[in-house]
Amino acid sequence: MISVITGASAGIGEAAAVELARRGQRVVLVGRNPGKTARVAERVRAACGAAPDTFTCDHTRLDDVRELAAKLRSRYERIDVLVNNAGVMTTERTRTADGHETMMQVNHLAPFLLTNLLLDRIGSRVITTTSRAAKTGRLDPSDLNRDRRHWSGWLQYGDSKQAGALFTVELARRLEGTGVTATCFHPGVIKTEFAPATFMMWMVKNVPGMGQSVEEGASTMVHLATHPDGAAHPGRYFAKSAPATVPRGMRDPELARALWEASAAAVA
Repeated sequence: MISVITGASAGIGEAAAVELARRGQRVVLVGRNPGKTARVAERVRAACGAAPDTFTCDHTRLDDVRELAAKLRSRYERIDVLVNNAGVMTTERTRTADGHETMMQVNHLAPFLLTNLLLDRIGSRVITTTSRAAKTGRLDPSDLNRDRRHWSGWLQYGDSKQAGALFTVELARRLEGTGVTATCFHPGVIKTEFAPATFMMWMVKNVPGMGQSVEEGASTMVHLATHPDGAAHPGRYFAKSAPATVPRGMRDPELARALWEASAAAVA
């Protein structure tokens, strides 16, 4: 099996890549930093005896995503599992060169575009890393950048992660009958370098008992990539390797369709 993992140069993406390689999958690493991605590639090689393919992609540039998709299409006739794991959280309001708010582009629009560009190559599963922060989301498909509403880093982060859950809902609907399923998951609160400028993540890293290891965080991703659950629950949100109940705002089919249309227009 070939599994493509974005955000594989650190954190749960790295941990999942190593574990999937140990289990015999051929992992393909996608990272923003070539040096860090090469370090993970060496860990994967040590785990399975073969060096993985690596690709560089910056999700703040949609042309990078398009170029990545073209390279993956050229290299692989079939991709069994696509894991949309790359993500960002920032307390500073910035826009990408494409004109989108940074978190919304990195966490949602870029994986939305990548998935659609690869869809005819994907043979089994699409897995998206979201977060329980999605439960706080108040997504407005007509205002993805929050230009007309109050903006804060955590509000926008919640919106972007709600978008990941809704993307999964609509993708699963569109994939009905194809044999390909879509799921998303919350990895837990993990001790990583994610959102290093926030007080919350400082506490997670430094207060005993607050955070989990990257291996614990990666366990649900690995579960969805390898276990029958990953195919048996299309459109569902998982936590701790099991389907979890979510607010309507994370599973509303009409909102999911509206988001899909707004996202398609945003990346056109």
